[in-house]
Amino acid sequence: MYSEILKDREEAAILLSEKLKKYKNSNSVVFAVPRGGVPLGYEIAKNLQLPLDIVLSKKIGHPTNKEFAIGAVSLDSTILDKHPDVAKEYIENEITRLRTVLREKYKLYRGDREPLEIKDKNVILVDDGIATGNTLLASIEMLRKRHPAKIVVAVPVLPYDTVPIFEKQTDELIYLIASKHFRGVGSFFENFQQVEDDEVIQMLEATYPLA
Repeated sequence: MYSEILKDREEAAILLSEKLKKYKNSNSVVFAVPRGGVPLGYEIAKNLQLPLDIVLSKKIGHPTNKEFAIGAVSLDSTILDKHPDVAKEYIENEITRLRTVLREKYKLYRGDREPLEIKDKNVILVDDGIATGNTLLASIEMLRKRHPAKIVVAVPVLPYDTVPIFEKQTDELIYLIASKHFRGVGSFFENFQQVEDDEVIQMLEATYPLA
């Protein structure tokens, strides 16, 4: 369908916008995952004339191995796996700590704006690629709790074997490359520069007016 290499995030966003054009000027919102997903979300929101916001979540690490996720937290919801060996107090403290971090990050990027209302709206969730997909799956689960009409995930690239997982967890999955030889998201772009905080802030301030 596409060459196995994309020029940059902007090209990826333009190609994804084509696949999403049925949502133009519709009862939909675009949510981007900072930082790398924001340039794509910005371009897609502009092309589809939709409002743009960000979705923030953090994994809750196991007390003896922070890399091992036992759940995830967003600004307004939590998901937890069953781990009877983990103290309830530890989990509560981690949720409080991580929410503070997320609030500070949201304030940095969005100022004092309230998150967009998504009840009964289509949510187009955008990132610059999927590696393991765990954080994105947590974000999907938490967005569902806010009762959107549907959740559409749009990404340029993902491992071939994760396609069925995301097709099951979303109402629609839009992608450009599903690779059987996945070598990390950045390897599918000619230009995959790190996105800085100030770029994220500028794009969010310049986006299509909030609905």
